[in-house]
Amino acid sequence: MNRILIVEDDPDLSRNITAALKAEGIEPVAVYDGLLAAKMLERESFDGVIMDINLPGWNGFELCRNFRKTNQQTPVLMLTAFGELEDKVSGYEAGADDYLTKPFYMKELLMKVQVLLKRGQFLAEGKALDEIVVAGALRLDRKNKEVFYKDVRVDLTPREFQILEALLDANGSPVSKSALVKKIWGTSMDISSSTNTIEVYINFLRNKLDKPFGKQSIRTKVGFGYYYKD
Repeated sequence: MNRILIVEDDPDLSRNITAALKAEGIEPVAVYDGLLAAKMLERESFDGVIMDINLPGWNGFELCRNFRKTNQQTPVLMLTAFGELEDKVSGYEAGADDYLTKPFYMKELLMKVQVLLKRGQFLAEGKALDEIVVAGALRLDRKNKEVFYKDVRVDLTPREFQILEALLDANGSPVSKSALVKKIWGTSMDISSSTNTIEVYINFLRNKLDKPFGKQSIRTKVGFGYYYKD
């Protein structure tokens, strides 16, 4: 049974999260103070951590940053009442794997928890990070040539898989059409006549990854190329 530490000082929200996790067969452990949570993380083992930003004692940023000094594998989902980009960036910089902005649907939290638990399982089993690529709710398995979004398998052609892999490897930086052509078809291809083909494949990927899930993850930076952002 997976065990998750909940660090949330709102009693009602903490109880709701606890009940939702229990219903999914997950063992929740709830605390309300950042410093107390830090001590528990030093003494005990958890499969995941859900932490608020605004906490008594240490805030979520301080707690996560301290936790990451000794533990890089256990997934952390950060809860925030703010929608500002700066708060999300600060959370990622502190070591959080994902975030959820309040108010949220409990179903959304559970989906994110399941994705993060699977990521933690891959790391615990010793699978190399270069074998499994995780970007938000997306998981790409290089070895088995499989792609999943929130546990839903997305069937891609070999070319679509290669393009998505290249975008994920760029980690948010734009990848030009010419770079994609060279990576996938090699330098022998006529780049000028192949960039339109890249546009077609990007459209295919958007139809398979974005439209079915109501998101816009494969984005264009005009003049630079394409990038992935969950």
